[in-house]
Amino acid sequence: MTQTLKENYLKTIRPALQKELGLSSIEATPKLEKITLNTSSRDFKTDKELLAKTKAWIATITGQTPVETKAKHSIAAFNLREGEVVGVKVTLRGNRMYDFFQKLTSIVLPRIKDFQGVSKTTIDRSGNYTLGLSEQIVFPEVEYDKIGRIQGLEITISTSAKDAASSLMLLTALGMPFTKEAK
Repeated sequence: MTQTLKENYLKTIRPALQKELGLSSIEATPKLEKITLNTSSRDFKTDKELLAKTKAWIATITGQTPVETKAKHSIAAFNLREGEVVGVKVTLRGNRMYDFFQKLTSIVLPRIKDFQGVSKTTIDRSGNYTLGLSEQIVFPEVEYDKIGRIQGLEITISTSAKDAASSLMLLTALGMPFTKEAK
């Protein structure tokens, strides 16, 4: 993808946010820092083929090899042993982060059935936004025949905003399709 979102942010969105937030320095303007994707399954410890397929589709949608996350403690109630693989994650920064964000907002989210927008309430006090998808097949790169089974994933968008309001302004300016408020 071309760097249209990053260029647009640097040339138009960032100066407008600086003026709107009343900041003295352009460098104090909120920006995207990283996007983290993760998914997990209890079957990773027994089904190595599912783990391999999961790593393959995450690598396909992000363009980056995922990292396995392992259990830190044994939990008998969950039949979990220390060191077993419980999930996979990818952290995107730089150009890949902007490319993924642009793809997420313009291609992936509109493909969700009965999509009305994403909630504004999942922005935390630190200005980070978390979005959960119940199916990975909303990504156009994922082929249904090769994924093994339907899995959900969590996408966390970390910003440099100091509060939720600044983060909301940044994400709205970048094109995140939030739900419309009822009048």
